Amino acid sequence: MNYTIISKKQLDSQGCLYEMVLSTPLIAQKARAGNFILLRIYEKGERFPLTVADYNRDEGTITIVFQVVGKSTELLSTLNIGEDLLDVVGPLGNDIHLKKYKHPVIVIGGGVGIAPAYPQAKELKQAGNTIISIIGARTKDLLFWKDKMEQVSDELIICTDDGSEGIHGVVTDPLKDIIANKPISLVIAIGPLVMMKYVTLTTNGEKNLPKIKTMVSLNTIMVDGTGMCGGCRFKTNDGEFYFACVDGPDVDGHIVDFDNLMKRAERFCTQEEESLHIHRCWCESIAKSNNQIGDEYGEFEK
Repeated sequence: MNYTIISKKQLDSQGCLYEMVLSTPLIAQKARAGNFILLRIYEKGERFPLTVADYNRDEGTITIVFQVVGKSTELLSTLNIGEDLLDVVGPLGNDIHLKKYKHPVIVIGGGVGIAPAYPQAKELKQAGNTIISIIGARTKDLLFWKDKMEQVSDELIICTDDGSEGIHGVVTDPLKDIIANKPISLVIAIGPLVMMKYVTLTTNGEKNLPKIKTMVSLNTIMVDGTGMCGGCRFKTNDGEFYFACVDGPDVDGHIVDFDNLMKRAERFCTQEEESLHIHRCWCESIAKSNNQIGDEYGEFEK
């Protein structure tokens, strides 16, 4: 089966954020909010997870959004419309629990987490819920899908760390104001681990604020995606262990030991940097060689 890139869009000005639509007819028929895929670009490439950011059952496509942070995502960013990925496995992970809640649901997307926050807000809105969405990024340039989030939200709040758009601050600033002044049934937070950590600290019932059930999405390091390799395991505050791929990726944020998880997330940083360096040196060497050959052909044509 071919997993063809149907469309590709750069979402920022620096070439760090990309949106891709992939032809995956079978996956598109089953995909739901909360699911993820594992993809592999070429035979010797790593398998890495990306959340399903949207799906179209009629067209047989899914949408992914990714940030260039390592060798594999950098390679993915170089592919163009019409090219194929070697493997796309999914949908994996559990669907979100859809129901009609009594009070509004707050959906928070931070950075690239805006993409997986969108299908959750959309499906919860379709189930009849009132949705308050909060999206945030370091700067205005890294904000994306504002129109899409607005379409599935009763209220959309924007935050940027540098104040270039919306509230000058982090997503927990408006979150505190909202939960202090109105009843909320559920909070969903998707984004960097440190962001999700502080969202759960805001909703844990301390600091004179009510305790609110909070779900977080753990996009951890994964290999097989079926609970066998153990790479995605995370520790709870009670000392138990779960696997993000089969027990999540959406889990109760109040049980997660985020400090332990953030340390685990850093365990392959050295290897990733080395791999990326080798990859870039190889690319630079090929480019240099091609330029030299091009110069030689230019001399020959003269």
